[in-house]
Amino acid sequence: MHPVLKLITQRIALGILLLLAASVLIFVGTQILPGDVAQAILGQSATPLAVANLRKAMGLNDPAYVRYFHWLFAAMHGDLGHSLTNGADVATDMTGRMLNTLFLAGTAAVIAVPTAILLGLIAVRYQGRWPDKVITGVTLATVSVPEFLLGYILMFFFAVKFRVAPSVAMINESMSLGAKLHAIMLPVAVMVLVVLGHMMRMTRAAILNVMQSAYIETAELKGVRPFLVIFRHAFPNAISPVVNVVMINLAYLVVGVVVVEVVFVYPGMGQYLVDHVAKRDVPVVQACGLVFAAVYILLNMLADVISILANPRLRHPK
Repeated sequence: MHPVLKLITQRIALGILLLLAASVLIFVGTQILPGDVAQAILGQSATPLAVANLRKAMGLNDPAYVRYFHWLFAAMHGDLGHSLTNGADVATDMTGRMLNTLFLAGTAAVIAVPTAILLGLIAVRYQGRWPDKVITGVTLATVSVPEFLLGYILMFFFAVKFRVAPSVAMINESMSLGAKLHAIMLPVAVMVLVVLGHMMRMTRAAILNVMQSAYIETAELKGVRPFLVIFRHAFPNAISPVVNVVMINLAYLVVGVVVVEVVFVYPGMGQYLVDHVAKRDVPVVQACGLVFAAVYILLNMLADVISILANPRLRHPK
């Protein structure tokens, strides 16, 4: 078997095993929560008979491993169960929320990824000089501020003081693309600032590591302009670690939006999860956790595959 195909197969198999392990942790985590789910649904005034009947109807009397495999097999067939609060199908309710989250994360990624790479290239070009110090200092400061605090700061200035953006990021299907983009200005800004510093610093470090190579010195001795040396010769050979950090941050944009969505009351997966955690809606919590885990593992697996394909020693083995 070709080395590239072998490594890709191994990464896919490892991703499937990680997803199974994550499903076990999610199920166990929802089962060890204090209190009785049936009692929480019916309220404190419910009779013991009503609680016992509901527990039987929900299958809570079955052993934990039986309930886990029933849930896992159903999820593999697209059945994520029904909400305990309103009886709605979880997969149907989640579809619209997931699309909203992907729209928010995708908009942030379109801005953050090229900006981070460009700032990394500029920082390398002016290494040790004021542009490098300013870029590094500002991005480090934005990474150090928690998302919720950064969100409230932007909300205070741009929604309250200057009134250029809405403080509540509500969108719906009837809105135009421009109206949606205007509505999500502040949450997108928060997410961009949070991931920008990490991607920029990793891009800078990866390129600086390549800049020590002999072929870079040869290109400089030929009189190639410094920025072209960085962009044409150093950056393509530093693409593997850059792709890894970009994919990890893209996964964070999708999975780590819970705080941002709650701050701006955005109708996405994060807000959906928090609402149903408060209601002790176990099927919804399990489904959201499984989807988040699948997205995170998939993007990390994709990063591994791209890194493998970007390695010429693996593409062209001797």
